[in-house]
Amino acid sequence: MTAPSTFGLSSEARNLHWLLTNLVEEVPGIQSVAVVSSDGLLLLSSDPGHSRQSREARPGKGPRGSSADLATVVSGIGSLTVGAAKLMAFGGVKHTMVAMEEGSLFVMSISDGSLLGVHGSAECDMSVVAYHMALFVGRAGHVLTPELRSELRKSMEAGPAGSDR
Repeated sequence: MTAPSTFGLSSEARNLHWLLTNLVEEVPGIQSVAVVSSDGLLLLSSDPGHSRQSREARPGKGPRGSSADLATVVSGIGSLTVGAAKLMAFGGVKHTMVAMEEGSLFVMSISDGSLLGVHGSAECDMSVVAYHMALFVGRAGHVLTPELRSELRKSMEAGPAGSDR
């Protein structure tokens, strides 16, 4: 993973970038990670090339190889599971795991509707990924304020350093 530029970001935003980078680099089998707001907007990504041009330039496995597409899937699954939990009156959704033939998708609630989504390879140890996601959520949940979400969203809209966006 190429570290995204954190120049000009608050210390809280830099810490979240650091936590995300550690999650991807320390846990075997994680291919991409996205933090999504309650309204489905990408806030933080392990994919430094999240722009459309980067997505089209590098095909790959996973949701078209981009965290923007991962964010869309995570938001949809999060919405679906929240609706199912309400329908069944089982309380709030803590996490969702989807095991597929060639990979896995993990979605975990962070705070006030924000979600952490992880795309893992078929070889990843699901329990290890879930454990490390829980650590991330525990560390990130209390600092993910509305102000920080706004800052992260603006930094994602600006795109990686040197992009056309």
